Amino acid sequence: MLTKKEQRLRRARQTRIRIATQGAARLTVNRTNLHIYASVISGDGCKVLTTASTAEAEVRKALGASGRGGNVAAAQVVGKRVAEKAKALGVEKVAFDRAGFAYHGRVKALADAAREAGLQF
Repeated sequence: MLTKKEQRLRRARQTRIRIATQGAARLTVNRTNLHIYASVISGDGCKVLTTASTAEAEVRKALGASGRGGNVAAAQVVGKRVAEKAKALGVEKVAFDRAGFAYHGRVKALADAAREAGLQF
């Protein structure tokens, strides 16, 4: 029987195989109880182009006094930030890699915020 983490990674592998055939840059998301992380990875998968997370000092300051990163509001801030950084590097189109996490809650909020900030996927 697979553990919860192994099940998630199995789902993630299927997505990454499909994205690799596209050859597009990949916006990947990692979610923990305390933080959410987003990275834009090059089309060949060899290089991380940019990242954003709730662990960054500027993002924590933007979240206010509590600086909590485990909620939808924090995910929206990270999504907007990673989209702005990617556009500054000239990356307009990405493939969304949810890394096996359900497209719901914080993951969905991050994706929607990135779309609103101008990333296409």
